[in-house]
Amino acid sequence: MRIIAGSARGRTFDAPQGMDTRPTLDRVRENVFNILQMKVRGAAVLDLFSGSGAMAFEALSRGAESAVLVDCDRNAHQVQQRNAVKLRMDGQCRILHSDWQDAVRRLQQEGARFGMVFLDPPYKMHDLTAVFMAIRPLLTADAVILLEHDAKVFPAVADGYELYDNRKYGAAGVSFLRPAEVE
Repeated sequence: MRIIAGSARGRTFDAPQGMDTRPTLDRVRENVFNILQMKVRGAAVLDLFSGSGAMAFEALSRGAESAVLVDCDRNAHQVQQRNAVKLRMDGQCRILHSDWQDAVRRLQQEGARFGMVFLDPPYKMHDLTAVFMAIRPLLTADAVILLEHDAKVFPAVADGYELYDNRKYGAAGVSFLRPAEVE
């Protein structure tokens, strides 16, 4: 795998071995970041279910200020740590070996806020209502949430979010959401 654009363009990084993670394909990352390009610079990024960390590392390469990567898989966590060092992004990353609930709770207690959130949960998770409810206090008013999911199934999400774009790349669906405006 490689970084597509930005300060680390062309640098390679590793993906966890095995079937527990699905690294986001280069072409999908390229298309996603073409859509998000104006939102990335200076953003604080949260990458839940982060796997290799590809999305967070791509965002950092393109000018994001910082990233928090969260994954409960020990192998993924170790690969993320190595990738952060290899890509020279370890100073901008916080890598948490934790399930998503504990990580979100900890980040809420710390008062963390994010303008960009990447969610790539296991495709078998068809109800993400709890995830979307839990991350709401962490979001800035203009936050963008990128959700990767099975292209055939759009998972349930909590009320209070607006779907503003949706793409399909083979078996992967990519949906862009933002907090709905409160009236």
